[in-house]
Parts: sequence; C-alpha cells; structure tokens
Amino acid sequence: MSKVKIGTVQMSCVADKQQNLDKAIEKIREAAAKGAQIVCLQELFTSLYFCDVEDYDNFDLAEAIPGPSTDALSPVAKDLGVVIIASLFEKRAQGLYHNTTAVIDADGTYLGKYRKMHIPDDPAFYEKFYFTPGDLGYKIFPTKFGKVGVLICWDQWYPEASRITALMGADIMFYPTAIGWDTTQDEETNKDQYNAWQTIQRSHSVANGLPVVSVNRVGYEQDGAMKFWGGSFVTNAQGKLLYLASHDKEEVEVTEVDLAQTDYMRKHWPFLRDRRIETYSPITKRFIDED
Repeated sequence: MSKVKIGTVQMSCVADKQQNLDKAIEKIREAAAKGAQIVCLQELFTSLYFCDVEDYDNFDLAEAIPGPSTDALSPVAKDLGVVIIASLFEKRAQGLYHNTTAVIDADGTYLGKYRKMHIPDDPAFYEKFYFTPGDLGYKIFPTKFGKVGVLICWDQWYPEASRITALMGADIMFYPTAIGWDTTQDEETNKDQYNAWQTIQRSHSVANGLPVVSVNRVGYEQDGAMKFWGGSFVTNAQGKLLYLASHDKEEVEVTEVDLAQTDYMRKHWPFLRDRRIETYSPITKRFIDED
C-alpha cells in the first residue's frame, strides 16, 4: 500500500480520565469517517498534563498496558478498521512507571508498546519525578497500513532516536507530544520555541526520507500558567508540510502520505548510502573531551 491516510487528533483535556477517553474515541470515529487509516492521539491524552507539578497523588492516574484504555480502544480499532496510536501513563509494577505509547492494529490486536527513552526535567515538565526511562529500545510496529515507528515528545529533539527508528524499517514516524508555552513569555520567544520544535522534527523527515507525524495537545493547563501550543503537523518524505494545525483549536484532520516517496527520496538524496558508519563510534560518548 503506497498511500496511507493519517488521522491526527489535537484536543484539550480535563481532569476526568473517562471523559478524556470518551472524547478521544469520539474523535477517532470522526477521523475514521473522514477516511483515516492510522489515527494518532497526543501524549498522555487520558489526563491533564500532570507533570507540571511533583505530586504523589498523580501516580494514581497510571494503569497497566495492556489494560483498561487499550481494552477500550481495541474494539474501536476493530470496528472502524483503523490503527490507533495511544500514549498512556504506564504502571509497570508497584513504584515503577513509564511514559508509554501502545499501538493497536486495524483488527483490534494490541501490537505492543514503546516506552519513552528521553525524560525531561524542566520547570512545569517534571517528568523525571514520574517516569523511568524506557528499556524496550526503539521500536517499529508492523500494522495493516505500514510499519509504524513511535517516539514520544522529548525524544523528538534527538536525531539518534529518529535515525535508529528509521534504520529499523519504519515507514512513518509518529511523535505523540505535550508541549506548550509559559504564558508569561513574550511572543518572540514563543515563536522561536515553536519554530525550533517544528524544525527539528522536519529535519528527521529530511534526513531519513520518511513522513513525520507530530500530534500535540492544545489549551490552557496548570491554572492557566501553561498554554499547550497545538501546531500538530504532518510532513512528506522531504520534510514538506502537508498539514499544519492551529495553536489554539481542537482539530481532527486526515492527511494522505505517499510511502513510495521514501524510495524516490532515498535514491535522489542518498543519505543512507553515504553514511560513514565506521566513523561514528564517538557518538556513544557523553562528550568528546581532549583527553
């Protein structure tokens, strides 16, 4: 299958998990009605972005994967014939938690999960308090509509992660995301931050010759101190924007990507052919000191 229709669900969230799950399912149905074959939800879509504070009560939001949310989403995937990419707060064991994305195939089969590898710790993004870094490695999932590579939010700043995922054979790279602006910032800083975020992900598309799908949440959280900037987008295999969402509205959109373009781009811009892998061992060092 050369052409695949990608559904992106950019939405706001509330404190009630069931309400968020129900809303997401409604929007998945909306995307499917528009022709979507793969639907991607934003990072941690069943709750508010709770990592804005360090609060032990928030661990109660976590669940097993597979578990209640995947159990609810699997029959939806089967009924609609769509692949669902669902970012969830995973409780792996007592006291052990991950930021995890589950992938459900178009027949409702749970294909597996990817655990976020890079965990940030910044003001209003205190993820190291909650999440253990992923230990499953980078992953691709063979779905009905192509091989899906999944990375999560902070992973998007690391070209090593996208390169490895591409080298594993991904056809499309997905980034469920939760990122926003401090509302006390000036507009120029906001613009610079968003442009950097979009540019780094489009560069992964260019370097690897793959479509990239980035899905962010939208709206005010943390008592209005944080505005999630939306701006979800889809690129083709050359990094061209095929779809760009607004910064302040919920949007369900379906965008067609052509997987055959990857072969064309890699022939004409042969970055994979010209890689000098025998020279790259220094990349495994934390920093290359003089000594």
